[in-house]
Order: sequence, then structure tokens, then C-alpha cells
Amino acid sequence: MGTSEVGGRAWAGLVAGLLAAAAGVVGVGGVAGCQSATIAVWERLGYAKREQLVEKVQEARDSQQEAKEKFASALEQFQAMTGFSGGELEGQYRKLQREFERCKTAAEDVGERIGKTEGVASALFREWEAELTQYSDGAMREKSEGQLRDTRRLYEKLVGAMRQAEGKMKPVLTAMNDRVLYLKHNLNAAAIASLSGDVKMIEGDVSRLIAEMNQSIAEADAFISQMKR
Repeated sequence: MGTSEVGGRAWAGLVAGLLAAAAGVVGVGGVAGCQSATIAVWERLGYAKREQLVEKVQEARDSQQEAKEKFASALEQFQAMTGFSGGELEGQYRKLQREFERCKTAAEDVGERIGKTEGVASALFREWEAELTQYSDGAMREKSEGQLRDTRRLYEKLVGAMRQAEGKMKPVLTAMNDRVLYLKHNLNAAAIASLSGDVKMIEGDVSRLIAEMNQSIAEADAFISQMKR
């Protein structure tokens, strides 16, 4: 076994141990306490809160991209189902149900990723504000305050777009859920035909959702670019 492999395993073991210790905080301080501990662990390993925030924004952006693709796939399967004539209905329904479940999972992941982003951002801004009092040079403090305001403004625009896009997922999921349930209880040609008029409505809902998500993804890219400067 090479030296680099041994070192890599030792590092992985250290990270795993520290994160396990952080996870143990859940029983003491709940989810918020666990995230605070995890943030602290990564700082001890050399990842500043600023770097952690960029990473969380990237993960939230990627989860939105994934959700966008899942909603498009579910819509495509709904279109295929309502246009289906002849053949085995159960198999088509199972495909639709599977795509819908993937949509729900992706939407939940988006919410979780945004929550983690907000947790790191809150920790970063609290620390930044507290450290402003440590400046002895007034001009430098003023410059740092300006940077904090600009960063917070950009972040609030980003998280607002993310939460707005997330909020648009829920009514689309509700509309899809109603129709998936209806087909589950009425899996026949007449039921499928009765939903054909709903296709345009679902198409419009998904189209507007994807537009919101694209805007949110663009905001995330802008934030990441600014933070990396």
C-alpha cells in the first residue's frame, strides 16, 4: 500500500469521525445544531464558511436542475398516458407513477438543499457582522461593511428566487397527484380520455415552473461567480 493511499485513508477516517461526531449533535440540539456542528467541522478541516456557502449554492442549483428534468419527464409520461390507445394500461400507468414519485423526491431534495444553504449563509453573515467590531482601521471596516451588504443583497435575491421556484413546485405536484390517483382508481380508456383536456393545463404549469427554475439557476450561477472573485 502506497504512502498516498495510507494518507488518503487517514484523511477520510478523520473526516468521517468528525462528521459522525457532528451528527451526534442531532440528539442534543436538533437539525439546526447538527448543521452548525457540521459547518464547524468543515472549518476545522480548512473549508471557510464562504467556501461552504458556494458549495451549498452549487448543490442547490444542481438539485433544481435535476428537479427540472424530472418534472419534464413526468409531463412527457402524462402526455403519453393521455394519448395512449390500446395495449396494456397497467404498464403505462406504472411508468407515470414512477416518474411522478421521482418528481416528488427531487422536489423534496430541492427544499433540503435550500435549507442547508440558508443555514451556512446565516452562520457566515453572523460571523462577518461580529468580526466587523474587531477592526481598528475605520476605513477598512467601512469597506468590509459594504462588501457584507453587497453579498447579503445578492444572496437574498438568490434565495428568494430559489424559494419562489420551490413554491411553484407544490401546486404542480398537487395537480399531478390528483390525476395519478384518479388513474389509479379508474384505469380504463374512458378515464384516460377524460383527462386529455387537462394536458394543456399541466403543460402550462410545468412550463412556468421550468421558467422559474431557470431564473433561479441563473441567480445561483451569478452568486457563485461573484463569490469566487
